[in-house]
Amino acid sequence: MKKLWTWVALATALTAVSIRANAQSSVTLYGLMDVGLTYISNENGHGTLQFKDGQNNPNLWGISGTEDLGGGLKAIFMLRDQFVVGTGSILAGQQLWSKSAYVGLDSDRYGTLTLGEQYDFMRDLVLDSPAEISGHLYAYPGGIFTKLAIPGNPSGSFDWSRLTGTPISNSVKYATPVLGGFRFGALYGFGNVAGSIGAGNASSFLASYQRGTFSIDADYTGTKSVATAAAPSVSIRNTALGSRYTWGPVFMTALITTVRNVANGTAAQSYSGGAMYHFTPLWSLGLSYMYQKGNAVLSNQHANQVSGILDYALSKRTSVYTLASVQRTNHGMQANIDGLLGAGSASSGPTQAVFRVGLHTRF
Repeated sequence: MKKLWTWVALATALTAVSIRANAQSSVTLYGLMDVGLTYISNENGHGTLQFKDGQNNPNLWGISGTEDLGGGLKAIFMLRDQFVVGTGSILAGQQLWSKSAYVGLDSDRYGTLTLGEQYDFMRDLVLDSPAEISGHLYAYPGGIFTKLAIPGNPSGSFDWSRLTGTPISNSVKYATPVLGGFRFGALYGFGNVAGSIGAGNASSFLASYQRGTFSIDADYTGTKSVATAAAPSVSIRNTALGSRYTWGPVFMTALITTVRNVANGTAAQSYSGGAMYHFTPLWSLGLSYMYQKGNAVLSNQHANQVSGILDYALSKRTSVYTLASVQRTNHGMQANIDGLLGAGSASSGPTQAVFRVGLHTRF
C-alpha cells in the first residue's frame, strides 16, 4: 500500500511539472510539516515530555490548480488533507481530502465562486490572528469549556472559535473582489437530509475592509448538527471581529471571538492581542495575550493566557523555533490549554504551561 501511495505521489508531481509547461494552466503540489518536542508542566498532576507534530501549523498536503479561461476568468480547484508525521497516517477520524475538496471559478471582475468541502470564513482570520504569530495551536481559544458540548468536537470545546479550520461539506461559497477596500462573502452548506431543507445546514458571512497596512473584518458562522435517535440537533453560532496593522518591522493584531450552543445555553468569549517583531531578516519574536470567559452555565470559568515564539529562518521555507504558553484559570478550576486533547490532558490545578522546540517546513 505504501508503495502504491509513493507511485501516486510521484505521478502527481510529474503531472504537475508537465502541466506547468502550459502557460494557460498550472497544478501545484504543496504542503506543510511541523515536528518537535513538547514539555507539558501538568497533565492530570504530572509533567510529561512528548513528541508532537502539527502544533506550529498543521501537517497538510494538497493539490491546487488553475486554468485560464480568458477574459480574467479562471477555473480553480483544491484538494487538501491533514496527516500525522509521527505515524505517517491520515489524521484520526478523517478521510482523504477531508480538509478541502472543491472546484470553482475565479474572476478579476466578479469574484470567486467555489463548491464542495471547504472552510467557512472564520478560517480567513487565522492567518493573521494573535495565536498564529505566537503559540499557534496552543494559543487558540479552547480547552477549558468542555460543557460547550460541540457535536463532533474531540473534547467538546477544542478550537471552539473554528479558527484552525473546520470544513463545511456540500457547500457553496462566494466572495466578492475587493471594491474600494471592501470585500464581502457568503457560504451555505446543504445538510442533504431527505425531507428537510434546514437539517444539518450551515451558513457563514464575511465583511472586511483594508486600507494600506490596516485591515479589519467581521465574520459569522452558524452550524447545525443532524439529529439522530441518540442525540437531537444542536445549533452552534460563532462570531469574530479582527484587525491588523503593520508598522515597519512590527506586525500587530487583535481579535474578539464568541461561541454559543443554542441547545444548552452555554456561551463563551475570547479577547486577544499580539505583536510580531522581525528584528533581522532571519529572526522574529511573536507575543500574545488572551482572556477567555464563559457564561453562568459554564460556571463563569475564565482564564488568562500568555504565549510567545522565537523563530529562526534557515531558509525561505524552513525554520526552527521555540515557543511557550502559560494559562491560569480562576480558583477551583482546571487549566487546559487548547491542543492538549484526551481525558487526562487537563491540569490538576488552575495553572498549566507548555514549552516546545521544533522544526517547521513547507513545500
